Amino acid sequence: MSFKKTLAVIGTTGLIILAGCQAPSDSERPITKGGDGRTGEYEAVANWWKPAPDHEDPWTWGQVSGVAVDTPDRIIVGIWGDRNSDGEERDGGTNYLVVVDGDGNITERWMQWDSIFNKPHQIYISPYDPERHVWVVERGGGRGVNMQILKFTNDGSELVMRLVDYDHPTTRAEARANPNPGPYTYGDPAVMAFLPDGSFYVGDGYWNSRIIKYNADGEYQMEWGELGNGPGQFDLVHGVAVDQDRRVYVGDRTNNRIQVFTEDGEYIEEWPDISDPVGVFIDENESVWVISASLNRLLKYSKEGELQYYLGAYGGTRGGFVGGLSRPHQIDVDQEGNLYIASWDGGWMDKYVPKTDSDPSKLIGQPLILEP
Repeated sequence: MSFKKTLAVIGTTGLIILAGCQAPSDSERPITKGGDGRTGEYEAVANWWKPAPDHEDPWTWGQVSGVAVDTPDRIIVGIWGDRNSDGEERDGGTNYLVVVDGDGNITERWMQWDSIFNKPHQIYISPYDPERHVWVVERGGGRGVNMQILKFTNDGSELVMRLVDYDHPTTRAEARANPNPGPYTYGDPAVMAFLPDGSFYVGDGYWNSRIIKYNADGEYQMEWGELGNGPGQFDLVHGVAVDQDRRVYVGDRTNNRIQVFTEDGEYIEEWPDISDPVGVFIDENESVWVISASLNRLLKYSKEGELQYYLGAYGGTRGGFVGGLSRPHQIDVDQEGNLYIASWDGGWMDKYVPKTDSDPSKLIGQPLILEP
């Protein structure tokens, strides 16, 4: 047999072997028809968000802005009071902070604090706090309510810390003309993040352009940032989170980017071209989830800033479909893996439950807890 003929035989044999190992054809492979992936690896719970007991015509929920999970059967929600169809606030104001159970039924209404709420912007429970205090970032701006940071006992019976400056600026222009605000002179504060020793960061915020760090007693420690679009500058701080290496991720909303710093505010890098980042949530797997309000998406990034996955879709102003989003504003995850998303524009809260056959890499894990 010549060399050419030998190659031909080997080649033919190879082809026969390969043909015997071919994967099933498309016609033999099981497929799932339809679907559009609007809720990712989750199922949204229908009719989970419910009216308040006093929501008689024309009153309904205002903007639903914040959420903090205490347990799977106790979810704390911040709302901009009640509104009518024209967006007008109910006289006197009420329903600013409510607690719902796992089925979405209202179990508590913190009406005893209505006089100090107007725009509760974000709600938090520090994972390092055994007493599970409830923190509220209040933007003020009406009804005589000041911009402030509020800390309540878990049951809402007592206000145990209040960071506020009653002489703060009254307009955005006035605030931005002052490059050196005082430690409690907030300019529309927005967000918080916590460290294991009880210290915390405040993103301040819409008017001011800084990150402030306080100790566990609310005493001023340091700050960084100024108005602008360069490294270490901000234009609307709207998201703060800390990873296991104590790197601080900041949602620089109007600049459409995430900036990353050391825990002492030293600039590391930026992740550009992220549309309207209003929240940063780092889970137990150290996946960095960014809430994009304008895209109505939750974006998953690696710690290196690589986009890996996203979920979510616009759902209309009053729930075009189950699980539809309308400018998502804050998220949290309970101990059973259920995801809660506050839709600011829509005036509702969604509960997402993982599908039974979900891909774990596409689920949002428990909030990251830093090592001491």
